[in-house]
Amino acid sequence: MTVSATLLTCAAVLGFVGGILIIARSLTRVLMGVIVCGNGVNLLVLAASGPAADPPLLYPEVVRTGISDPLPQAIVLTAVVITLATTAFVLAMAYRSTQLTGSDFVPDDLADRRVALRAEYTAERARLRARRREEGRQAWRDARRDLRQRLREDRAYQARSGELSDDLWDDVLGADPEEETR
Repeated sequence: MTVSATLLTCAAVLGFVGGILIIARSLTRVLMGVIVCGNGVNLLVLAASGPAADPPLLYPEVVRTGISDPLPQAIVLTAVVITLATTAFVLAMAYRSTQLTGSDFVPDDLADRRVALRAEYTAERARLRARRREEGRQAWRDARRDLRQRLREDRAYQARSGELSDDLWDDVLGADPEEETR
């Protein structure tokens, strides 16, 4: 069985480009990444299935060793359906995000930002303790003051970005229309 190096290269490039696009913050790029990565997977499965052969019809004059395997074709068909469903889902998310925020850009989550800040703060404290032993108290105090200033700035950012109301249901799905009183 010989596999075309061009097909494998194209499959690898499509998979790589699709993966890079999927990790982007723009949902339009994520959508393009899902499509491109799905095509790369389909090419990889077809390239791995071997060379093209006769169609899988069993006529009396067809030699059974020349029949192509229908399993890779079925797997590719399943992958196409999965890619279509994932594309529809990401498209719906992008549409809803555009409706709610006017953009398909996915911002940082504040809870994730707090966890990352806490980990950074813990690592920085450990580094400051080591620095205190090496350089003395004044350098340690200066570095600690800078760390506290960064914490204050991040907390101020979190307070400014709290534009959501108390009802998360209405923020995501939209508030119910007001009923008219007669």
